[in-house]
Amino acid sequence: MSKFDQAKMLMKMRKIQKDLQKEILEIEAGEGAVKVEINGEMKIKKITIDPEAVDLDDIGQLERWVEEAVKTAISQSQKMAAEKMQPMMGSLGNLGL
Repeated sequence: MSKFDQAKMLMKMRKIQKDLQKEILEIEAGEGAVKVEINGEMKIKKITIDPEAVDLDDIGQLERWVEEAVKTAISQSQKMAAEKMQPMMGSLGNLGL
């Protein structure tokens, strides 16, 4: 692979990375009681809790909803990143990676 092709591939990878930074997923748990916003780089942007949907006498339930929402958000963010990177994976093999 020529230096030009390598540079071109690097530019494509950087564009994908920037696109992933901008992609925001919103995940809900507890029928909307907890919402997590995460980008395609698996960085959590915001967690929102609806006080009307939370029973303060059952904090354990709220903790489970937060955990569920975060785990799902990370999983879906990873899946989205993998799908966007898939076209590049064959090309990376040509670099010896």
